[in-house]
Amino acid sequence: MKIKEEIVAKIVKEASAKMSDPNYSAVLVGTFVQSQPAASQYVSAAQKELGGAEGVVNTIFHASLLAQCFKLANNRTIPELSFQDLDNGSKLNEKSELKEKQPSLWEYIEQNVEQKEMQKTLRTFALAMDLVS
Repeated sequence: MKIKEEIVAKIVKEASAKMSDPNYSAVLVGTFVQSQPAASQYVSAAQKELGGAEGVVNTIFHASLLAQCFKLANNRTIPELSFQDLDNGSKLNEKSELKEKQPSLWEYIEQNVEQKEMQKTLRTFALAMDLVS
């Protein structure tokens, strides 16, 4: 099921409004790390490519927003991603694949994430989330 642009816009708007709370992003990142251990390990393994610890945190923050989009669209939390799910997402990870399957998420990543390796990781996550949703 394709996630509508309105859902992505709503999640981004809510996140923007909550960013003034210094604990918001920490809680968001911490919750994702606890609920998605394989995805968190995947990101940590690419720490150097993502620009260090700050890149890891930023990647997880954006991944958490992607997960919230799936949750709102499907009215349920995405299941815990396995390494196999991430591997399957990685195999599909071509810009055109995500653009076709989840165009609003592809657009979100393109517009909000500058670093190419982070974009690649987030496309992998979005495709894996799409596969398990």
